[in-house]
Amino acid sequence: MKMNKLSILVLVPMLGLTLGACSQEAADKPAAAANDTAVHTAEVSAAGKDELIAKGEAVYLANCAACHQPNGAGLAGAFPPLAGSDFLKGDRKAVMGAALFGLSGPITVNGVEYNGVMPSLGHLPDEDLAAALSYVFNSWGNDGAAVSVAEVAALRIELGQTDRAAGERHQGATEGELKYQGAPSAISADDTRQIMAAGGPILSEAEFATATQVYFERCAGCHGVLRKGATGKPLTPDITKEKGTEYLKALITYGSPAGMPNWGTSGDLTPAEIDIMARFLQQEPPAPPDWNMADMQDSWKLMVAPKDRPDSPQHDRNIDNFFAVTLRDAGKVAIIDGDTKEVVTILPTGYAVHISRPSASGRYILTIGRDAKVDMVDLWMDPPQIVSEIKIGLEARSVETSKYKGYEDKYTIAGAYWPPQFVVMDGDTLEPLKIVSTRGMTVDTQEYHPEPRVAAIVASHEHPEFIVNVKETGHILLVDYSDIDSLSITDIEAARFLHDGGWDSTKRYFLTAANQSDKVAVVDSRDRKLVALIDVTKTPHPGRGANIIDPEFGPVWVTSALGNSNLSFLGTDPVGHPDNAWKNVRIIAGMGGGSLFVKSHPNSTNLWVDAPLNPDESFSQSIAVFDINDLEAGFETLPIGEWADLGEGPKRVVQPEFNKAGDEVWFSVWSGKEQESAIVVVDDKTRELKAVIKGPDIVTPTGKFNIYNTLHDIY
Repeated sequence: MKMNKLSILVLVPMLGLTLGACSQEAADKPAAAANDTAVHTAEVSAAGKDELIAKGEAVYLANCAACHQPNGAGLAGAFPPLAGSDFLKGDRKAVMGAALFGLSGPITVNGVEYNGVMPSLGHLPDEDLAAALSYVFNSWGNDGAAVSVAEVAALRIELGQTDRAAGERHQGATEGELKYQGAPSAISADDTRQIMAAGGPILSEAEFATATQVYFERCAGCHGVLRKGATGKPLTPDITKEKGTEYLKALITYGSPAGMPNWGTSGDLTPAEIDIMARFLQQEPPAPPDWNMADMQDSWKLMVAPKDRPDSPQHDRNIDNFFAVTLRDAGKVAIIDGDTKEVVTILPTGYAVHISRPSASGRYILTIGRDAKVDMVDLWMDPPQIVSEIKIGLEARSVETSKYKGYEDKYTIAGAYWPPQFVVMDGDTLEPLKIVSTRGMTVDTQEYHPEPRVAAIVASHEHPEFIVNVKETGHILLVDYSDIDSLSITDIEAARFLHDGGWDSTKRYFLTAANQSDKVAVVDSRDRKLVALIDVTKTPHPGRGANIIDPEFGPVWVTSALGNSNLSFLGTDPVGHPDNAWKNVRIIAGMGGGSLFVKSHPNSTNLWVDAPLNPDESFSQSIAVFDINDLEAGFETLPIGEWADLGEGPKRVVQPEFNKAGDEVWFSVWSGKEQESAIVVVDDKTRELKAVIKGPDIVTPTGKFNIYNTLHDIY
C-alpha cells in the first residue's frame, strides 16, 4: 500500500491545521457561527478577555510557536499560517473538537495545500486550551470570539475525552497500546552496523550511537528495526529527508493523533535528544546483523547431556503444579511450588523472558527472553537446573515443543523478531537444525516486507506441525516437521498484524488475534485451513484466551483488548451450536482498556480479566472477575495491589493463572526494578486472599505458567 507524502507519520502541528481543517465544512454555517460568537464573547467578558488572551500567548509560545512561529506565519510547505488564516472561522465546535483530538488529511489554507497530521492538545488543562484558542482567534489580524473554560470543559465531556492520560497520548492509540507496542527492543546499539550516508544531516559518532540506542529503546517496537514500518508507519530516509529536520523535530515533540507519542511535551526526550533523533531519522537505518547457523552454533551450550540427566525425579514435589514465573528485569525465572508456595529455585535466563513452555513430557520447561536466549530447564533435578541454552537471534518472543503422538519432545522451535526467522532444534539438546526466513509479501497489499516478526507459535495436536504466526505479513504457517530435512510449509493467509492466540476447548481450532485489523483468525488444525476471520473490538490481546461455557451461546473463546474495555465472546462449537460458531456472539464491558490477559478453568465458574496497562491506577492495580453464569451482571473488582501490601511503585496486576486443580488464581503485582513486587494467590471460589509470595528475590514478576495447565492448553 503506497502512502501519500505524509499520511506516513508527518506532523502539521498545533492549532493552525486543527482550526483550518475543521472550518471548511463549517464555513457554510455563518448564522450559527455568529450566534456562537455572541454567546461565548459574553461568557468570557466577565473573566476578562484581555487577561485570557495574555495567558494564551504564553501557552501558544510554549506549545505551538515551534511550528507556526511566534508571529503565526507558519513555515512554507510545512506548517500552515495562523496569521490572517481564512480557516479560523466557522463551526466553533468542530474547530475545538479537532484541537482536543487532532486530525489528519489534506486541507488548503490561504490557497496553499497542506497534507499532514495535527496532534491532540487534549493533554492541556481546559484553562490553557481556552486561553490558547482565544489568543489565536484574536491575534495577527484574526477577529474571532474568545473561548471560555466552560465551553472547553463542556465540549470535552460531550466528545468523550474525559481521560486526560489518553488525551496526552493522542486519539489514535490508547495508553495501553502505546505501552505495549512501544516496548523496547532487546537489540543494542553495539549490535548494529552504522553507516553515515551522504546527503543527510551530519551526526557525530557519539550522536549516532545515542540516537541508535534511543531508537531501539523507544521506537523500534512500533516502527521496526529497519524503520520500514510495523504497527507504526515507515520512517525511511526517502520519507524523512523530504520533510526536513524542523518538521521531524515537531513530530517527535508533539506526536500525532494516529498514536505517535509526544516525546517532547511529555518530558520523555530532551530538546537536544529530539534534535539528534530528527537528524538520525534522515540517515539510513543502522542495520543489525543477521543471525545464522554459525552464530547459533557458537551460542549453543549443552551443560548436561541427556545421558547424564536423572532417570527419574530427584525430589518428591508435585511438578505438575510448579509455576515458572518470569522475573522480568532481573533476567531470571523462578520455579515456585504451587502446593507449598515455596520458591524452589531461581535461574538466570534471558532478559525479560516472554513465555515459558513445558515440553510434551512435562519434564522440561523452555523459556525465551526478549534477547532471543532460549533456556532448557530440567524439572526432575533437585533443584531444577538449566541443562542447555542457545541464542537464536537478537530479539524474540516465542518457543514451543513438538507434541504430536510419536514426536513428543523430539523438536523445539523458536521464532525471532530479529532476524525475521524461526529455527527448529533438537528437542533434547537445543542443537540448531534448520533455519527458515519469514521475509515475504503482505496478505493484503502484496508488498514485500523485510522484517515480518514471528509472534505466537503453538504445537498442533492433529498433525506433526507447528503453527507459526508471521506478524507483519499476516501469514499463518503450518510447519510440518515429520521430515526435518525437507520441511513442508502450508501458508494460510489471514490478516495483519498477527499476535497472540490459543486453542478452543477441543484443541482442534487455533484462534489468534490480528490486532491491527481488529479481527480474530480461526484455523482448523485438522483440515489445515482458515475457517473464519471474526470482527472484534479495537486491538484484541487475548494471551491464549479463555474457554468457557456461555449460558446462552454454549462453548465460547474469550478475548480482551488493549484498545478498549470490551470483552468479545466467540462461538467455537460448529457441531452443537452451529448458529453461533465463529461469530462474536457477546460483547460486554470489562474494567477498562489496557488488558493483556483473560483466564478461566474447567473447574471454575469465574472469568478473570486484568488491565495492567490502563492509565488509571484503580484499574491497573486491580482485577475484574465475572460470574460465568451471570455475565451481564457485570464484574466484581478485587484490590490485588492493595492485598500485596507493598510500598511505592506502579503495582500493575498482570496475568491471572490457575493452579492445576483450578481452585486458586495467581496474579503478578509488577512494580519497578528497584521497588517491591509480589505474587498474590486468591481462592477462586471465595474470591478471597489466600497467600502473598514476595521478598527481595521476587523482582518485577510478570508471566506465570502452571506446568500442567500450560502443557495441556487449559485456559
